[in-house]
Amino acid sequence: MNKDDLPPRSTPTYALYQREIFLDGATKGKLPEFNTDPDEMENVAKETLSKGGWLYASSNAGVSWTHRANREAFYRWRIIPRMLVDTNQRDMSCTLKLGKYEWKFDAPLGFAPIGINKIYHPLGEFNAAKVAGELNLAYALSTAGSQPISEVARVNNEGYAQAGRSRVHGAEKGRFFQLYWPPNDELTVSLLRDAHENGYSACILTLDTWQLAWRHGDISAANYAFYRGIGHDLGKANPVFQRMCREKGITDLNSPEAGQYWIDLVWHGRPWSWEQLPWVIKQWQEISGGKPFVLKGIQSVADAKRAAETEGVDGIVVSNHAGRQVDGAIASLDALKLIIDAGVGEKITVMFDSGIRSAADIFKALALGAKFVFCGRPWVYGMSINGETGVRHVMRGLLAEFDILLEVAGYRNLMEINRDALVYVPEATLPAKL
Repeated sequence: MNKDDLPPRSTPTYALYQREIFLDGATKGKLPEFNTDPDEMENVAKETLSKGGWLYASSNAGVSWTHRANREAFYRWRIIPRMLVDTNQRDMSCTLKLGKYEWKFDAPLGFAPIGINKIYHPLGEFNAAKVAGELNLAYALSTAGSQPISEVARVNNEGYAQAGRSRVHGAEKGRFFQLYWPPNDELTVSLLRDAHENGYSACILTLDTWQLAWRHGDISAANYAFYRGIGHDLGKANPVFQRMCREKGITDLNSPEAGQYWIDLVWHGRPWSWEQLPWVIKQWQEISGGKPFVLKGIQSVADAKRAAETEGVDGIVVSNHAGRQVDGAIASLDALKLIIDAGVGEKITVMFDSGIRSAADIFKALALGAKFVFCGRPWVYGMSINGETGVRHVMRGLLAEFDILLEVAGYRNLMEINRDALVYVPEATLPAKL
């Protein structure tokens, strides 16, 4: 089963990564970087990371009921395999449409926006941004990123160029900027302008993190990198923030005082409202010339409907921040079903994150109506273990797993993944290991 023996396909045969690993083991004695089983990978990352890095990556809100609810929801939905289906030329490609823009990715999978990557690896966001370009997957940079907006764009471009993708199917690259909306208007506009000028094609506004949730692990260790002057490089590169520091008497941008000031402007404990939302949408539209605007963190049908009715909102990400913000909340997958059943997906693009750990998770979210999914912790753990190489192994493995799942379960393309592909088992009890 090498590439030349297989029928031609419109997207890469990611399943061949399995063969590559087996051959390397058999002929070179070379094993893969690490076991990509989520639990095994998490254990290795725990050994690799600093205590602070591990706590920030793994801590959830409260007693982790929402984190568990996410896993329980995936467990209750079961895939129905179909046999004797010709899946030889299966197509994993995904056309993501947001407003008047669209991107064609090689899979319906993107990198979720995760902040402070430098606490996981010295190169921080560069690791994931590079691999996203190589694999033609969407990449979202967090406002809490620990590399400058322009530098992340440069490295993401390098990934595309290395894979021979100077442009992706005639469209802009799938590079998105996730905004934590500061209380300072000038700083907000400056961040949006920087993102647009560096080729970020959409703005994703996160709605559930005006302040960090009470996360027991982080609290017990007073674990907050920004307050120690670590990870605020995105802020340090911003001219408005530089001026604000000077006005506040902060002369050393590398100091803990600068880090504290920066993150207090990002996660500031002063929530915005629906009534104020049109202002930030308008700023992005004027700066970008009308590029897409997305709301992330939607969990209720009422909020999803209101988003669909709000002028300038092109999509939503159904997300509970992977259980890191509201404890005891609805599982994001359950919220997705309710929102799709309410017809919201007929008006705007509905995407999903929170709890994606496997190909089966991707499949189930798509079957329940999501047009695209974002993955977070798995690639963070891969990066923690071995930087860019670790990220690449995780994402190539996830793509291969999804490719093989479609092959053996009898699904030829994403259009065939719908509600009929699943059965719901309400009495299913989640095993402790999961």
